Amino acid sequence: MRLLRMCWLALLIANLVACSSAFAEDFALRDGDTVVFLGDSLTAARTYGKFIENYTLLRYPNRKVRFINAGFGGDTAEGGLKRLERDVFAHKATVLTVAFGTNDIGWGVYADEEHKRKYLDAVRGIVTACRERGVRVYLCSAAVTAADPAKSEDSFLQKMCDEGMALSKSLGGEAIDVQRSMREVQKRVAVWNEKVNTKDDAKKDSLHVADGVHLNDLGQLAMAFAILKGLGAPADVSSATLDFAEAKVVAADGCEVTKVNRDGERLEFTRLDEGLPFNHGIFFALHYRFVPVPAELNRYLLSVKNLPAGKYDVSADDRAVGSFTAAQLSEGVNIASTTANAWQPGGPWNAQADALVHVTNARSELAVGNLLGRLHLSNNPLVEELATATQPTNERLEELQRLIAKPRPYRFVVQPAKPSEKAK
Repeated sequence: MRLLRMCWLALLIANLVACSSAFAEDFALRDGDTVVFLGDSLTAARTYGKFIENYTLLRYPNRKVRFINAGFGGDTAEGGLKRLERDVFAHKATVLTVAFGTNDIGWGVYADEEHKRKYLDAVRGIVTACRERGVRVYLCSAAVTAADPAKSEDSFLQKMCDEGMALSKSLGGEAIDVQRSMREVQKRVAVWNEKVNTKDDAKKDSLHVADGVHLNDLGQLAMAFAILKGLGAPADVSSATLDFAEAKVVAADGCEVTKVNRDGERLEFTRLDEGLPFNHGIFFALHYRFVPVPAELNRYLLSVKNLPAGKYDVSADDRAVGSFTAAQLSEGVNIASTTANAWQPGGPWNAQADALVHVTNARSELAVGNLLGRLHLSNNPLVEELATATQPTNERLEELQRLIAKPRPYRFVVQPAKPSEKAK
């Protein structure tokens, strides 16, 4: 029986790894969905949820998807089960992600069979209740701690989460192995830190804050990346291929390319995308050293064939996107996050995403205000008044989010690069 159980878990893990490396036919979040993020303090930080929200708004602007954060600091799966009616079903959720585990074993203090049983019993209760209500539930393994990634694969936390994911699948739910995905990011960070060779721990890159459990922005991005991949987020945003010599469109996938015109060494065209790449403000792309967003979530491609040898400036709506050689453009470049000026977002899609971040943050802060009122002013009539008064504001903010994320036709120009001041 024990051998059979181990084989079952091994098969589940193999399937999860395979799913994380293969692109799903379509993203799991559909038009009309209400998504609830249920979890502990890592969820209550509201960061990975906002990354997933912004990704969905940008990539699928025609899908109206609502996002609700139901994270609660210090909570366990058992506590999440008790909160289902108030924090999940009351919002008419259609999709639920569940992220517990670290508190369930008391940061390792209670890593024993008794607490594992409580975790698994709660997982069973959550998945069963969601299935009965028609909610699509995705059980996530716990986020990694700061433990050595080379030694934590066989940790109690990972093994407990493996059993939880297997249980979810057996009950008709889904599972996302966040922990193994984040561990791969940890390994890249460790290699980088060895390369930098600093003795000062404060200067080393990490996924965590000082306690080794709670996540910084890099860790939150790694968690969001794992969940997005588990939800079937595709690698390709869109791609456009043009022929410079003949001034024509060779191929367009996920976008429409029109009004192609060549004037001497200058090529112009208009590109209208179905969705936009994920960006999150100036310098955020530095995180992509460790989290493979560009290659696995954000391929926004431009290719121009038959350009004469040399270097070319690319701009969109008069915003400088970057400079590339003819060989690079012939092969195809990913311009999702490129910029000619590190102090400014690159193309207009990048600037739109930058603006979206602030509106999403505003919507999140509005929700926090209501939550704090409910927690600390429970008998005060202000709580109900606040909730009623802020509802239309939240709806308006959601409209603004969709307005900002809507793709627009961009006028591209590809022309010989101007000599730099140093070259003169």
